[in-house]
Amino acid sequence: MSDMRLIVAGAGGRMGRALTRAIADSKGAVLAGALEAPGSELLGKDAGVLAGLPANGIKLSADLWAMSKDADGILDFTVPAATIANVAIAAERGLVHVIGTTGLSAFDNAVIKSVTNRAVVVQSGNMSLGVNLLAAVVKRVAKALDESFDIEIVETHHRMKVDAPSGTALMLGQAAAAGRGISLEENAERGRDGITGARKPGAIGFASLRGGTVAGEHSVTFLGPFERLTLSHLAEDRMLFAHGALKAALWAHGKKPGHYSMADVLGLADI
Repeated sequence: MSDMRLIVAGAGGRMGRALTRAIADSKGAVLAGALEAPGSELLGKDAGVLAGLPANGIKLSADLWAMSKDADGILDFTVPAATIANVAIAAERGLVHVIGTTGLSAFDNAVIKSVTNRAVVVQSGNMSLGVNLLAAVVKRVAKALDESFDIEIVETHHRMKVDAPSGTALMLGQAAAAGRGISLEENAERGRDGITGARKPGAIGFASLRGGTVAGEHSVTFLGPFERLTLSHLAEDRMLFAHGALKAALWAHGKKPGHYSMADVLGLADI
């Protein structure tokens, strides 16, 4: 099979540049386009140079329809509005759409899922192997431990991150809720301030820390009578997310339309 031709959305951003480097470092994929927001001062710049590589002749453009004519997939770690704008074009062009964007609303996710009867979408709050294994373990532990063990999720990210809790924290919360057989939306506690009263039985708590240049740290703690169990993951470089996204795209190439996750990519869906 020929190399998969990939577009990087948000190619001028930190994650976009990491994705460009990951494609250049890997076999089986080539950069077919570099998408950037309309009005960006980076439009027209060479994607390779921006990523710290030799010039590759791929200029940043805001025209996804034009650049997707000869592409096979798009790697999308942008912002909700941009991702939703890309969804219809990606589906119309038959692109594999790998979505790592966080901060998506329930409506946004419904829009994404609405195209999966005719398009291939791989969506995850985190593309790393370690985090997805962690989520599988969290689900198992939550199932094994009853409500006498409280669940708290703590995440830390760099000062520039704009959404909280992180997509990864919510993914871990969903895993814990699935293990318990409950709804995360009905049991999540995302902020505590003032006189909050006693902790609600079955609640899944979240805390978000922001500062410095932290790529991502997540821990899930089960606090029971006289003992605690903490499961954690530390991301040392955003390149791990880029390589995970590339792995997802290559896995999805040729798959039938549907909504997939990294758990599917890694064979963890049945855990």
